[in-house]
Amino acid sequence: MPTVLRVGPYRVYFNSHDTSEPPHVHVDSDALSARFWLRPVSMAKNVGFSPRELRTLDELIAVHQHSLLEAWHESFGGGGG
Repeated sequence: MPTVLRVGPYRVYFNSHDTSEPPHVHVDSDALSARFWLRPVSMAKNVGFSPRELRTLDELIAVHQHSLLEAWHESFGGGGG
């Protein structure tokens, strides 16, 4: 599960077995977790983050969308949408 970005309390990473899904990232902070699609940026799943934190995460992912998509394609060879 390569970490591709760390910002404050947030760890943004890929799961190596997620190649059959469209490009996305997982975000963890302590026991909280969320998944965001990268194209377009949107939340796919949330486990515990508040609406306020989800807005922060959405903005964070949007700001880094280009580099996250590049990292996805480097990691998975362009697979997954």
